[in-house]
Amino acid sequence: MVTSTQRRRLGAASALLVGAALISACGEKPHDTAAAPEPSRSANPPRTSSPTPGPSPYVEPGVVDGAPHNGENNAYRRPGDMSPASEEAARAEAARMTPVLKRLHAKRKWDPESVRAALTGELGYEVVKTGSKGKVLGGNLIVQEMRSRYENDEYVTPEGTMIGLRVRDDACVTAFVQPTNYEARANGPFMETGCMEPPVGH
Repeated sequence: MVTSTQRRRLGAASALLVGAALISACGEKPHDTAAAPEPSRSANPPRTSSPTPGPSPYVEPGVVDGAPHNGENNAYRRPGDMSPASEEAARAEAARMTPVLKRLHAKRKWDPESVRAALTGELGYEVVKTGSKGKVLGGNLIVQEMRSRYENDEYVTPEGTMIGLRVRDDACVTAFVQPTNYEARANGPFMETGCMEPPVGH
């Protein structure tokens, strides 16, 4: 039978052993010989807040608003490639056309009739002629009014003129003159509209 004195001695000895173990472990780094045990995984883990969704797999790099298939949908607005010689020829024609557009703009003559007369009369371009089935019979210049756009619940045709000049099979001058500005630039033909600037939206 254990007496109360023996119980006190056993308690004191146990306390000393625990204290010694704590003192000897103080300041030591844990050994890397054993990996920490993995936390137990429940078959039904607690629900947490929904993770933030990652980027859409359909968003193209470089598209600011993240619109799916933006590049594919706007392929018709990208001009074709030009050979170096064709690009040089198109740039030369754009340089010839720019002073005429500048003068028309200064005189506030941006209607198609005035623009067509200036480009054919001064620069010698020929208006494109087409056959009954749309086949081009000759000429290299298309002049037309600006495309209509939808504003305030109706379609409105802005003032101004759009211009397309075929320089070579792979080279164009795409130009315009309107109340706010004018421009003539060299580019390859567009997939669907040739040398004319394609409309926005499809």
